[in-house]
Amino acid sequence: MTATAAIEAVWRIEQPKLAARLTRSLRDVGLAEEVVQDAFLAALERWPGEGIPHNPAAWLTRVATNRALDRLRRTVLIDGKHRQLAIDLAELEREMPDIEAALDEDIDDDLLRLIFTACHPVLPAEQRAALALRMLGGLSTPQIARAFLVLEATVAQRIVRAKRTLREAGIAFEMPRGQERRERLGAVLEVIYLIFNEGYVASAGPDWLRTDLCGEAMRLGRQLAALVPQEPETLGLVALMELSVSRFGARIDAVGNPVLLLDQDRSRWDWSLIRRGLDGLNRAMALTPTPGPYQLQAMIAACHARAVSAADTDWIAIAAYYQALALAAPSPIVEVNRAVAAGMAFGPAQGLVIVDALRDEPRLKDTHLLPTVRGDLLAKLGRMDEARAEFRRAAGLAGNERERALLLARAGGGEANSR
Repeated sequence: MTATAAIEAVWRIEQPKLAARLTRSLRDVGLAEEVVQDAFLAALERWPGEGIPHNPAAWLTRVATNRALDRLRRTVLIDGKHRQLAIDLAELEREMPDIEAALDEDIDDDLLRLIFTACHPVLPAEQRAALALRMLGGLSTPQIARAFLVLEATVAQRIVRAKRTLREAGIAFEMPRGQERRERLGAVLEVIYLIFNEGYVASAGPDWLRTDLCGEAMRLGRQLAALVPQEPETLGLVALMELSVSRFGARIDAVGNPVLLLDQDRSRWDWSLIRRGLDGLNRAMALTPTPGPYQLQAMIAACHARAVSAADTDWIAIAAYYQALALAAPSPIVEVNRAVAAGMAFGPAQGLVIVDALRDEPRLKDTHLLPTVRGDLLAKLGRMDEARAEFRRAAGLAGNERERALLLARAGGGEANSR
């Protein structure tokens, strides 16, 4: 592993923890995010020559905290009227030993507080999710743009405005209670879900899976479920993540290439996670007669988990769940997945009808999803030349290197398969 790769690996693990820890001390989400970025840049400059410190988290925390102190000092000197900043500076200097000591403490509470802070109702929904993904998921602006199917410039503006709004409103870094917590819960679940999705199929980079993001999302989801154990959608999201992660042992081959769902060795699935996910889904379904979007997705994952072999999969039930999901939470992505399920349940021609209705959908024009599914359906119909053309188009749009290679291979052979 190169020094840069090692630094990036440390960064993926420590960035959300450090952002949460410093937001608590600084009471300023924007400043915390900026000094954490400064610490990462300092690591890129110094660690390749000096070596990675024995305790990278402590090093990053010290550098980030010192950068924050420097910024506060400069601000106080420039404008002596900022009495509150001077008070903040003095408090932070006193707290610095405690911040470093907190490295060995449980940080899950800080991470949850940061999610709830970023999801404050003072922010529009799109700004909440973008800011939380940046700070908690460590996602880049292009990755967030892919998640929301919007322009990078739009995401950048959302993040800047969100940080400014939180700072100007003086939002407290704390865990809300009662009705206020319930009001933010939907946004918090969305953020955890998006972090998990980025790990499940990375939008860019050399790896198809980012198990660090999936693991962090699952930990946060479980802690949130413990905080609100009677919320069925929270239980549904945790069940969805557990059932999805249960397949990780079979989703890539020995060299990291993707293995599609129908080709996976199901003996390599994690059956303890499957049992846990199914139990959680049953608890969620017992709490409400009307399943929400996360429960519906967990029900789809459960259909795959219960199938002993690919041939045993209940695609008719899956197609029905996707139909319900399209009504509960309509989106182009849901429609693409509904086309896959309809193709498996009722024949590829039926799936192609759904896909072709999406060909002018502007939110899908820059993603590889639509041509990938269309290519798969065309291949199953024996229209190989058209299928290869779609796979080539999809490969040109794919940001992930492993997925691009898979699509190019399918463009060469045009074989039918399913994700």
